[in-house]
Amino acid sequence: MSYSFSGILLGCAMLFAIEAKAQKKADKKIIRQLREDVSFLASDELEGRRTATTGEQKAAFFLEDRYRKVGIGSYKGNYRHPFKFIYGKEIAPPSQIRIGTSIIDMPAAGFPLPFSANTSTPIESNVLPDVPEQGGVWLLSLYTDPEDAGNPHFDYEKAMYDRAKEAKGQGASAVVFYDAAGAKYPPRFNAHSELEQLDIPVLFLSNGIYQKFIEHTEEGVALELNVHIRKSEFTGTNVAAYIDNEAPYTVVLGAHYDHLGFGEDGNSLFASKEKAIHNGADDNASGTAGLLQLASWIRKKKLRNYNYLFVHFSGEELGLLGSKAIVKEYGLDSNRIAYMLNMDMIGRLNDSTRALTVGGVGTSPAWGPFVSKKHKELRFVIDSTGVGPSDHTSFYHAGIPVLFFFTGLHHDYHKPSDDAEKVNYAGELTVLKYIYSITEVMDTRLKPKFTPTKQNAVGKVRFKVTLGIMPDYSFQDGGVRVDGVSEDKPAQKAGIRAGDIITRMGDHKIQSMQSYMEALSHFKSGQTIDVTVNRNGQPLVIKLTF
Repeated sequence: MSYSFSGILLGCAMLFAIEAKAQKKADKKIIRQLREDVSFLASDELEGRRTATTGEQKAAFFLEDRYRKVGIGSYKGNYRHPFKFIYGKEIAPPSQIRIGTSIIDMPAAGFPLPFSANTSTPIESNVLPDVPEQGGVWLLSLYTDPEDAGNPHFDYEKAMYDRAKEAKGQGASAVVFYDAAGAKYPPRFNAHSELEQLDIPVLFLSNGIYQKFIEHTEEGVALELNVHIRKSEFTGTNVAAYIDNEAPYTVVLGAHYDHLGFGEDGNSLFASKEKAIHNGADDNASGTAGLLQLASWIRKKKLRNYNYLFVHFSGEELGLLGSKAIVKEYGLDSNRIAYMLNMDMIGRLNDSTRALTVGGVGTSPAWGPFVSKKHKELRFVIDSTGVGPSDHTSFYHAGIPVLFFFTGLHHDYHKPSDDAEKVNYAGELTVLKYIYSITEVMDTRLKPKFTPTKQNAVGKVRFKVTLGIMPDYSFQDGGVRVDGVSEDKPAQKAGIRAGDIITRMGDHKIQSMQSYMEALSHFKSGQTIDVTVNRNGQPLVIKLTF
């Protein structure tokens, strides 16, 4: 048989067209699946996937079902891996407030403060309001200035703490505050109070209790107090699937699937005080759906030189709790794990800049070639450190090479407006293909060498105050750039704005996230400092009170 040259060209062209059409069809199918997965995970039905809630459990069962359908087995005999954690404080039995013969309904009508001592006091009769004696129970009006009762920014908890501490120094055995003004924003029990425990009981009574028992009393009231504040224990759930190739080392691919619920934990950037579901489509339903897709590709392509562990972490928003737990429970260290790839917020690739932040590049010399060459569809923003505000940090601290993928912050970050329709699904597919290409190449290579990087202070330094900003973690030009400001936090009250670059806090020069976190560790609640920011190219000194 013989073929003409033109016929061969025509045949090749037709073959390329068929392959291109097939590829386009396959991409559309993947994009459709990504959209379906993100839409469910970010639906109101899951109520923001807050750790240890029904919404988290619904998401966990959804993920388990998806792995079963794609034919990937469980890890250590289970897909769901519960972990317990302590988070905040709670009022526990036998706590009780008795006025005369009446037991007060807690916490609606009154409650002990989270910094109160755990103790019981005998019945003390004839306690008069605002007539403190040397010893015994002091019954004090909370609002010494009537304007404070209508001020949404009045720090009632700190006010009660300071006055109770002073009263203790003057001999008080207990302090009970009451609301005589009918405050517009009445005190609530703060489960996450950072104030140190006092060694006397401190309690609060509502305006209704004041009107009923205190307002018209002439002889005083009889008080009996029983306080028991304990740490709150919850259970979160990681989800893990596993491809066992009987290889000596395992690759971990991860993404957290929890989010903020209704913003109860104080990490929301939503300006309104109204209760609203934070759906977290980009943060991190995008990474969760992406991990499902990567798992499907790895199974289909039959990468065999490593075992592959796919972990959906919970508790990330509360401090990397899930990843810390699974690393500790199963001993996921460098003796068993080859490397770890983490995806957190990969759903907002900008169609103009095409910028993808790749973190952890300095944790192994193996990573350099993957970011040194120009990518036809992506522009890399490189961060060498192995430590950051996501779950790869837990693996880095175990001596494991890591890479972190992130398409950047946006105005919907940690707000109810982070919804599924705003995700760039075609852009996410581009990111996933790039991540898979790394996995595919690494499957042909030996276990990568781990190299420590300059430590970032995130997650290591303990501090008792917060500015209430969302830093731009991709900013590397000196200082810390503010990407968002939380309502009613010190930064917002002081006038710090999104776009400001913080260069100094008190006597501490701020050059990076590391120096920022280290500076925070030196400050205390109530302290006032000068904060220097660069705003529109000009330095500005702002007074800020923690």
